Amino acid sequence: MTGWPEQVNTVLRRLEQAGFAAYAVGGCVRDRLMGLTPKDYDVTTAALPAQTKAVFDGFRLIETGIRHGTVTVVLDGMPIEVTTFRTEASYSDGRHPDAVTFVPSLTEDLARRDFTVNAMACAPDGTVVDPFGGQEDLRTQTLRCVGNPERRFREDALRILRALRFSSVLAFAIEDGTAAALRRERALLRQVSAERIRDELTKLLCGGAVRPVVLGYAEVLGVVLPELLPMLGFDQRNPHHIYDVLEHSAVVTEHVPAEPVLRWAALLHDCGKPACFTVDEQGVGHFAGHPKAGAAIADAALRRLRTDNRSRERIVTLIAEHDRQIEPTERAVRRALNKLGAEAFFQLLDLKRGDNLAQSPAYRERLAAVLRLEQL
Repeated sequence: MTGWPEQVNTVLRRLEQAGFAAYAVGGCVRDRLMGLTPKDYDVTTAALPAQTKAVFDGFRLIETGIRHGTVTVVLDGMPIEVTTFRTEASYSDGRHPDAVTFVPSLTEDLARRDFTVNAMACAPDGTVVDPFGGQEDLRTQTLRCVGNPERRFREDALRILRALRFSSVLAFAIEDGTAAALRRERALLRQVSAERIRDELTKLLCGGAVRPVVLGYAEVLGVVLPELLPMLGFDQRNPHHIYDVLEHSAVVTEHVPAEPVLRWAALLHDCGKPACFTVDEQGVGHFAGHPKAGAAIADAALRRLRTDNRSRERIVTLIAEHDRQIEPTERAVRRALNKLGAEAFFQLLDLKRGDNLAQSPAYRERLAAVLRLEQL
């Protein structure tokens, strides 16, 4: 496999010319093997940090990770992380290694990584180094921990959410042993910072396979987003609905554009339903006041996850307004536009469309109304 950007080739070539083995590694190799364009590039090398700095003397260098062996080399505006082959000691905090040891072996370095599809390296001549079967797992679309999965998750609890995120984004099935381990070790997620949890959840929600991940791992996600748990299995007992509250919400999520604000609003838009549930004399379920209740629940959750104010306020607004009926008239649309603003108004239409698509096919009159609103 060849054809790396010239900046990456330059880094690999200069390290090799200085006598140090060097490889592209991790996610960029995975993405290239999948035919995708990597978003960033990492290089692993036998050079020690000081030696890396010497090789790239005169280039712009960033030393933020130098204690752990990483020097970021910036070439033509592209940052490339260059990290010395290393192993990692115990993880007392369940997130960061207590110490790292630089080693001469690429295989030892790859053995410390999270998943087999992320534990591959590519030499400057295009040869792929794959000691743990990452290429076969790519072929079968399988996400599998490198080595013992419990150990991997206990080293870094965020890997539990990373597994779910990769499953959603790549549409890969999680291997049985890895899935069982992340379920057993899910309580470790309480050690992870709110910001990191939020970022992983956002990426997960924007994945193409968000529905099966949310539904298949609700008890894991519930550790960091307990607002989901009352929704799980909650029978709506209403002819408009063919799913329980959580499955309905997951279906809505996959039917709105993959934008963070919309995906969060879709996931949580009905989180107020369980607390507002009543049953009439005919045994039909109703949820009076659930948009307002859900907005309050979502607001508290998003504050806990330290979501930025602008996003949080927009998500909460969409949830509060998602059940609002807007007549398909120019006057009603102008009124809604004046209240919400254009961006929020069209996001609300996206949410309403997704909401209706996740209801019983016998009740699609609201979808037609949304389409008429879009045409005005």
